[in-house]
Amino acid sequence: MDAVPRRVRLTLARVDPWSVTKLSFLLSVAVGIALVVATAVVWTVLEGMGVFSDLNGLLTDVVGNDVDFDLLDYVGFGKVLSLATVIAVVDVVLLTALSTIVAFLYNVSSALVGGLHVTLSDD
Repeated sequence: MDAVPRRVRLTLARVDPWSVTKLSFLLSVAVGIALVVATAVVWTVLEGMGVFSDLNGLLTDVVGNDVDFDLLDYVGFGKVLSLATVIAVVDVVLLTALSTIVAFLYNVSSALVGGLHVTLSDD
């Protein structure tokens, strides 16, 4: 005997802002860690390919030997990773705050229009 799948219509009328804050904080921390790791990997690959030394050679040819210029003074591994960490921290703060604000806005708008209607099925 073939069972007929049940369908249930639900309305998402409210989301808990504290739950949204906790979840968005954890997800934005994960995104921040991924950003720092990806930055380290890309920098290491570029260094391994010799991109920075080639750019140093090009800049020496353009500027001349008169100026003592080293590109790694500006885009060294430590400086790039520090900048990526600062961006990741700002990302965590902004994404957490924006997600919480969106949760409050959703609650206000769903009170006006009735929320999000979802149909669930056990197919």
